[in-house]
Amino acid sequence: MANNFEVNQVIEGEVKGVQSYGAFVALNEDVQGLVHISEVTHGFVQDINDHLAVGDKVKVKILKIDEANNKYSLSIRATMDKPKQENKPKKQAFTKSNSDSAAGFNTMKDELQAWLNKNK
Repeated sequence: MANNFEVNQVIEGEVKGVQSYGAFVALNEDVQGLVHISEVTHGFVQDINDHLAVGDKVKVKILKIDEANNKYSLSIRATMDKPKQENKPKKQAFTKSNSDSAAGFNTMKDELQAWLNKNK
């Protein structure tokens, strides 16, 4: 093949078609590849049309080349920095206070013991 594309190469292309499963991106006049919907961005993509439209210029990374069938698997997501995880507040550990001793678990513990003794 006369095209000098390689796996892991990053190149700019133009979106030529958008389907529910992905977008077709032209790498040059002769070569188009598919960006699967899972490779559009980090996270879940409900509707690809919210992210891409025909005519958009996008930076893509070549994931796989099948020269026999002239198929190129592309990724936009691979050209982006992974978003930082949000720090979720940690759950507070349960600590027993003096006010708990008069009610709550202690009461339940006593009642459970009484119930067990009653059913012997």
